[in-house]
This record gives sequence, structure tokens and C-alpha cells, in this order.
Amino acid sequence: MKAGQRKTAHTPLARSELPVDTAALARFLIGKLLVRELPEGAAIGRIVETEAYVIGDAAGHAYGGMTPRVRALFLERGHAYVYLAYGVSWMLNISSETKGVGTGVLIRALEPLEGIAIMASNRGTGRLRDLARGPGRLAQALRIDRSLDGLDLCRKGPLWLARDDQEPSEIGKGKIGESVRIGISRDAAWVAILS
Repeated sequence: MKAGQRKTAHTPLARSELPVDTAALARFLIGKLLVRELPEGAAIGRIVETEAYVIGDAAGHAYGGMTPRVRALFLERGHAYVYLAYGVSWMLNISSETKGVGTGVLIRALEPLEGIAIMASNRGTGRLRDLARGPGRLAQALRIDRSLDGLDLCRKGPLWLARDDQEPSEIGKGKIGESVRIGISRDAAWVAILS
């Protein structure tokens, strides 16, 4: 961090606030903030789209059991699981349920709020609409990669979850919708949460 820059004053989410149920956590995270602390400053976005990978979900990375690659999905809720999709894009999931249960919530899209110039530079585009819509774009905008895998998102650090003073009813005019999941073939009818 450069001299004269301040760390964000937002409040981290406490683990005790996070619902233990994966689908409930996917809904809860809508409207919350994802904060990325970078050397040049903070880049912050409001979570507007999530996708739940619940217990027994054949499309979930934890479906086959714990391996070193998916270990973070089996951590206590509120930890980062970061993986490379199709050898191209990093994706950020948040572990859910209790320790030892492999489930997670994919963060699919953000509304950029702060550090927009940082996100634009990371993405190579100045189009606000294209900065963080889609899980690969948001990971690129926030410079999320495998080095953040397993990170505790319930305390300030390089990447963390936060809240602000905006009420959930103000997010997306209070309308939270659901759709079938996007871009997968197994258990595709399970839910994506949209604001």
C-alpha cells in the first residue's frame, strides 16, 4: 500500500452471521461486499449474483470427496476456495456448512463500488458493465488467484467479506430472484441467486 492510502473502514462479516445452509448463504451474500486489498488500494464490489453448490450436488467440486485441490471447500464456512476453470479463468467460491462438509457458494458477479480504476486496469477495459459481471471477470478485476485459496474471509486481509450500511431491501430494489445454473450440465436445475 502506498503512503497516504488508507485501508477500507467497512466492517468484516462475522462467521457467526453466515448461515450454515449453503442455499441460505448464497441468498445472504447478496448485497454484501467483497473487499480486495491491493498494493495500490482497495477494490470493492457488492455481490449481486451467487450460485449454491449444496450437499450431494454432482456439479460441485467436493462431490467426489476431499482432495488437496478442494480442501478449502471442507473448511468452516467463510473461507475462499479458488480454482482455475477450463485452464482460463480463476473462480472464487466461499465454503459453507460446517467443517468437514464439502459445499460452497460461487460468487458470480459484483457491482463495482470502489477502486474502479484498479479493476479497469486489471481487466483491460474501462466499461463499468464489463468489470465484474461473470465469475472469471470479477476474479480478474480483483486479481484473485490460487494464492488466496483457503483464506479466511471473515477477517480483514488481502480478500474479505464486509457489510455496509445499505439495507438488503435497497439492493436490486429488494428483488432477489432464482434461475437454473449457468454453464454446467450436471444438476443444472439447482439454483443460482440473482439480485
